Amino acid sequence: MNVPAELKYTKDHEWIKIDGDTATVGITDFAQGELGDIVYVEVETVDETLEKEEVFGTVEAVKTVSDLFLPLSGEIIEFNEALEDEPEKVNSDPYGEGWMIKIKISDASEVDDLMSDEEYKSLIGA
Repeated sequence: MNVPAELKYTKDHEWIKIDGDTATVGITDFAQGELGDIVYVEVETVDETLEKEEVFGTVEAVKTVSDLFLPLSGEIIEFNEALEDEPEKVNSDPYGEGWMIKIKISDASEVDDLMSDEEYKSLIGA
């Protein structure tokens, strides 16, 4: 199970990479494995400001559709448009080319509520 140490994680299986006041968000290797083959990623919240844990989009796999939850409050400033044509990138490279959105963080103190790689590994039993 791939759980990069430099990222932060949520109980809902999103990962977040923080770079100053912006952050990149996607779903974890564990999550994509549980979902199976991903066929569609929908994010219609670009340019919207959402609160932490609000739904920012959905990911559709062959057998299910799952909501995507925002790890930190902020404005969604970018969607990975490559996923429109190649949603399977989430399966093959969840921490790289399979990233989903970028956000402008509005409350940096919320970072303290995110899990470390060790805490996330404990959550998923890895």
